[in-house]
Amino acid sequence: MMKKTIIITSIIVLLAIIAMIIISKLSGRKDLSILFTEVQYGDFEVVVTTTGELQAEVSTDIKGPEGLSSRNMRFGGIKISDLVPEGTEVKAGDYVATLDRSSVDNSLKDELDRLESLETDLLKKQLDTTISLGNLRDELLNLKFNMDEAEITLEQSQYEPPTTIRQARISLDKAQRSYDQAVSNYDLKVRQARADIRDIELQVSKQRRKVAEMQDIIQKFVISAPADGMVIYKREWGGAKRKVGSEISAWDPVVATLPDLTSMISKTYVNEIDVSKVKAGQRVRLTVDAFPEKSYTGVVLSVANIGEQLPNTDAKVFEVISKIDGSDPILRPSMTTGNQIITKTFSDVLFIPLETVFATIDSIPFVYKKDGTRQVVVLGESNENDVIVEQGLKEGERLYLTIPEDGEKFKLQGDDLIAIIKERKKQEAEEEAKRLQNGNQPQNMMPENMTPEKMREFMQNLTPEQREAMRQMRGSGRPGQMPGRPAGGSDTTVRMQRVRTPNQ
Repeated sequence: MMKKTIIITSIIVLLAIIAMIIISKLSGRKDLSILFTEVQYGDFEVVVTTTGELQAEVSTDIKGPEGLSSRNMRFGGIKISDLVPEGTEVKAGDYVATLDRSSVDNSLKDELDRLESLETDLLKKQLDTTISLGNLRDELLNLKFNMDEAEITLEQSQYEPPTTIRQARISLDKAQRSYDQAVSNYDLKVRQARADIRDIELQVSKQRRKVAEMQDIIQKFVISAPADGMVIYKREWGGAKRKVGSEISAWDPVVATLPDLTSMISKTYVNEIDVSKVKAGQRVRLTVDAFPEKSYTGVVLSVANIGEQLPNTDAKVFEVISKIDGSDPILRPSMTTGNQIITKTFSDVLFIPLETVFATIDSIPFVYKKDGTRQVVVLGESNENDVIVEQGLKEGERLYLTIPEDGEKFKLQGDDLIAIIKERKKQEAEEEAKRLQNGNQPQNMMPENMTPEKMREFMQNLTPEQREAMRQMRGSGRPGQMPGRPAGGSDTTVRMQRVRTPNQ
């Protein structure tokens, strides 16, 4: 009985192993139907594919107090201490944020102390002036008495000897001069005192205005919505959104925005190698990651003339703004978009998948046909999936998607097209060399300080035309400059980018 059980168990295990092997082989077997494709005929589009972010075309800024930019203020960065959640629907006048007033309160205390000190100085000056001018008036009165006495003495000496009369006249003259000098000094002291008091009064008035302005600004540290809308946090220069703890300043006082959701745009960045293809007015197809089942159309509004450096990369990108047709209430700022910018359209052309195109050692493109031949093809524009075939194929012909096992036995056809391909490459290389010699270098130059790994990747992405242009450029005495494809930004196909040699 035991022996029988062992035998049955062994058989079951063996069958299970056989089943697993069969399943494994079946799962690893490729469906022969997907090894072939047909030459297609119809409309063809060349697109630049990018990732963007939704923004409102028009929005109202929610700002901190305008007084932060006053000449009387010397505020540094002021932190946000409280902020309503992003996406909050608000009405005009509703609470939005609070700014940290601790540093401003300290500044206000200093200014209040200065105001108190100036007011004390003013009061002291007024008291001192009153006392000093009072003393001067007493002195004037005494001098006036002395002058009156001298005058009386002179009148009484009319019948005295001439010497006495002369002495009395001299005394009167001295008293008159002393009095006149004292009056002049008094007037001067009065004017000086008034000027000093007026100067302190101006300082006090200026300081009072400054304190009042600071107190008014502090009252505005509680920020309200200027209009109805949805609160969207402001993006800073580095790309991060404002939050609790972020700083605003007189030069950048915006805390958040209230976007107009009826008119949306997509902001994206295109690689420098692709930016020459993108023009204002081109149509755009858009999708939104949040709603993949939805699709939209739009138009390119603007293309930046000056590139930007992507953080932590050598890539240069150019800002492209596209406006979405119509409106949709589900669209919100900061949503990620997929943008297909249609740069060119062709009608009634033949095209094939890029996977079907291979190349000889000297970069002559060809395809493997199901009839057992290798057909040289003259290629045109390409997009991310397909490439136009200008000569060499007919509609409906079946092509291999991969190199056939006996591909080396396939006879090469289309020798007459090789001369056309080489002539075209020569013309393109000459045109590129001319542009370079005229100082019209393409923007897609090789980034500096490339590692050997990046260099190999860079060279692999070059087209045959670009390699020829590099050779021309070396010959024109422009070392260190060569066309390339920087990383990041847009994802579009360059002609022959995905063309492979049979040994790949």
